[in-house]
Amino acid sequence: MKLIKHLIALATVAIATSATAAAPAEAPDALVKRISADVIDTAKADKDIQAGNQKKVMDLVESKILPHVDFQRMTQLAAGRFWRDASPEQQKQLSNEFRTLLIFTYSGALSQIKNETVEFKPLRAAPEDKEVEVRSQVNVARGEPVTLNYRLAQTSGGWKIFDINVLGAWLVETYKGTFASEINKSGIDGLIKTLAERNKKLAAKPLAKPIK
Repeated sequence: MKLIKHLIALATVAIATSATAAAPAEAPDALVKRISADVIDTAKADKDIQAGNQKKVMDLVESKILPHVDFQRMTQLAAGRFWRDASPEQQKQLSNEFRTLLIFTYSGALSQIKNETVEFKPLRAAPEDKEVEVRSQVNVARGEPVTLNYRLAQTSGGWKIFDINVLGAWLVETYKGTFASEINKSGIDGLIKTLAERNKKLAAKPLAKPIK
């Protein structure tokens, strides 16, 4: 869980620390840059968010970040071959619990953002590509820059993020191992129960105060 939290924390930094304006017709890399500007401007203007107000931070994540993430596809990929064995109701429950878990993790990471900056690399994709990889790096105050890449797919609702790579580790693959281990031990319902219990604990725990 610590590795997963670290990956999402860095991803949130990249989504929420760029100041690039949106382009009228968005390419996938322009989308990520627009989200960045929108989130950081909102966070800077809200003292409650800066103080770590859980509801305000989670509302920001819900409204600004989540509409651009394909959680169902992320859940399906993370569940792997077990997804086909799950009933429609189990698939729905698993997607909902996974989404909630990521909301809490995104929110905790967002409350810690300070002075990191993000540098985006030129997009390597053909106009007809339906899936692309947007590459970037997070420049931190201390230490080497952190490589951070996104996988996006073109959908009827626009480009959606469905996987994130930090330091060579894809988020979906990281969760895939965790999911498989839990499913092998206690089945799909066991995984759903584990995620639900984790979410209850996170809901009762206040966000960490921003690092000074």
